[in-house]
Amino acid sequence: MNCTVCGNPLIFDRVVFHCSCGVFVHSYCWNDHVLQAHQPPFEMGSVSLDGEFKARERSIEKQAAKAQASTEKGSEEQEAVAAE
Repeated sequence: MNCTVCGNPLIFDRVVFHCSCGVFVHSYCWNDHVLQAHQPPFEMGSVSLDGEFKARERSIEKQAAKAQASTEKGSEEQEAVAAE
């Protein structure tokens, strides 16, 4: 039997995971399998000493959304000027 991620044989004296989707993977291939096959939603951030999680990606996503909205607005204005 081979690892679904890397294709190398599963050696019986090493740690092997059996995923709920039915595949077998090496322990060191687990992260790759989960990220590639299941694509779970996650947030990047930091944890304070109080145990509070602060997401970093949200601010980046908001900035990207604002930039995209301003770009779309700019292109709409250019189209309106060209139509006149």
